[in-house]
Amino acid sequence: MKPATAAKKLGVYLEATPAEFREGVVTRAELNALQTDPPEWLRELRRDGPHPRPVVAQKLGVSIAGLARGGVTEPLTTEQIEALKQEQPEWLQKERATQAEVRKEAARLKERDAERAAREA
Repeated sequence: MKPATAAKKLGVYLEATPAEFREGVVTRAELNALQTDPPEWLRELRRDGPHPRPVVAQKLGVSIAGLARGGVTEPLTTEQIEALKQEQPEWLQKERATQAEVRKEAARLKERDAERAAREA
């Protein structure tokens, strides 16, 4: 598979990976090996970053679109993410509240659908 696909599956920012990873092809066996026994560079990237947007969004508890609305378009390090959590800018508070509402609505719909399925069974 392409390095970009492998980086996405590993949850790391492609541009921060070693050159040999970016320039090569990753087999399924290599991907599985990286997932089960990550080398030091992968452990370091996962721990310190820079992290890709999906990981940043997850760590901040917001959506990827929420990051964009907040002006975060670049990968962030763990240190930068922690600083944002400490600062609690207004956009982050708003996006976290929005995300909480989305989760709440998804749970309500799941419960409603389960009740309908139980009635039909």
